[in-house]
Amino acid sequence: MIATSGLVDFHCHLDLYPDHQAIVRESEEAGVFTLAVTTTPRAWSRNQELAQATRHVRAALGLHPQLVTERASELPLWEAHLTETRYVGEVGLDAGPRFYKSFDLQKQVFEHVLRCCAKAGNKVITVHSIRAAKAVLDHIEAYLPPSQGRVVLHWFTGSKAEAKRAVEMGCYFSINASMLDNERHVAMVAAIPLDRLLTETDGPFTKTAGRPSKPADVAVVVEALSRLHAMSASTFATTVRSNLRSLLEQSGEGA
Repeated sequence: MIATSGLVDFHCHLDLYPDHQAIVRESEEAGVFTLAVTTTPRAWSRNQELAQATRHVRAALGLHPQLVTERASELPLWEAHLTETRYVGEVGLDAGPRFYKSFDLQKQVFEHVLRCCAKAGNKVITVHSIRAAKAVLDHIEAYLPPSQGRVVLHWFTGSKAEAKRAVEMGCYFSINASMLDNERHVAMVAAIPLDRLLTETDGPFTKTAGRPSKPADVAVVVEALSRLHAMSASTFATTVRSNLRSLLEQSGEGA
């Protein structure tokens, strides 16, 4: 297995592990650049507090589309915290059966999030798009000019044509191991330009060796993607680091 130092987990819910502080410390010790996404604005402050004490962990300010019905009232709080971070997420749209009833409200919230990010400038936004790839891309195209921020499509499961559209819009993609268990998704991932790929675990919602994935388990994703692209794992890891650097340079100063 490739060494974890220098790897990138661009989407992980560190505050949903049994011991939040311990998993932050573990990520830091592993040397994995970890984006700790949040699902509610109220979760932001504790995530930011723990991340600020590290070199490798960053916190993102989120309002998860699956929680919009219960948490839309926290949108002013989300907006109030926006000046405190360059990272936003998890945000987006979810048109799955369980959450479709809130889809109109989700779209209102996502539009507001994107407009605020565009106004602020230089934000990096990790975006959820289950069964909603077209709507997500339509929103990004309408409300977030590429010069005003950058989008990373998390666990993207749209079509090849939608992925191509996203690439043309300047989006990046964070890939996890579960995505590579589906042949259709593998074909879509293989068509994404190498310079737009990042890696993620989406822990603890994915599993590695039968347990919830941790940021260090992103090594599994690196090895799988390196095989897909017929290159060494270390070369692919270097590519991902370079992509992250480019993403951050495009959206403002360094990490």
